[in-house]
Amino acid sequence: MIRSAIVPVAGHGTRLLPATKSQPKEMLPVARKPIVQYVAEELVSNGIENICFITGRSKTSIEDHFDSDPELTRVLTEGKKQDLLDELKFEELAAKFYYTRQRVQRGLGDAILCGENFAGESPFLVALGDSILGINGLSRSVARMSELFVELRATCIIAVEEVPEDEVHHYGIIDPGEGEGDWTRIRNIVEKPSKDSAPSRYAVAGRYAFSPIIFDMIRRVLPDKRGEIQLTNAIQLLCEEGKRVVALKLPPQDKRYDIGNFPSYFETFVEFALADPLYGADFRVTLERLLGRK
Repeated sequence: MIRSAIVPVAGHGTRLLPATKSQPKEMLPVARKPIVQYVAEELVSNGIENICFITGRSKTSIEDHFDSDPELTRVLTEGKKQDLLDELKFEELAAKFYYTRQRVQRGLGDAILCGENFAGESPFLVALGDSILGINGLSRSVARMSELFVELRATCIIAVEEVPEDEVHHYGIIDPGEGEGDWTRIRNIVEKPSKDSAPSRYAVAGRYAFSPIIFDMIRRVLPDKRGEIQLTNAIQLLCEEGKRVVALKLPPQDKRYDIGNFPSYFETFVEFALADPLYGADFRVTLERLLGRK
């Protein structure tokens, strides 16, 4: 089983300015938690024991968030605010956290390459730090990816979800081959194809499992016109060399929430807020009032 994960969180988050001017995109709240906390909790609940965040400049708040805060704990304890102390239990997540920097923004492939020493010679997972799987991050798909990796002796497993035809140009899209049940072989992967040229409607959904051979593939990828090393190109090399690259089709309840722009962020926040066990019902009443409904 896969026990380690790399979480890239080094991007500038420019599509969410000015909210991301002085804080990481991954630390923006969705309902009552920052985005990256959902990701970390998902990974730990799926058996991940070691998490390496690939950070960048001005990302230290991510480290601070997962660190313990004795002074805050003391203040809450003295104030007998047990309900708020309970909100800090994520500090006790059963995982070890590691941090390293991508010093220059050179794309997702390069960010993952920064975690090579962390991963070593073992298979590892990659979870994008701005993507949540399932409402409240309760997905079990990462564990399923780990099972398939061993069962199929795969080199790469990619989580995919079916998207509308008019949205394929926003994603990496796979060219599916044979398979059964919830998985299919991948013949190729195309980055942001047009609607007419897309080989399918299955889009990459922000979770990957890799053999360490991916690092060699990344090193062979040439920078694109923006100077970035694209992970998609490294996966294409795996396909071209006949490696076993497989897609896991996410179940409907594991919808991907990609917080990459304001429309998707707003939608995610509202959906998670409505599902909140404490405040969701009251928020629904308020929302219906604001929308002019009775």
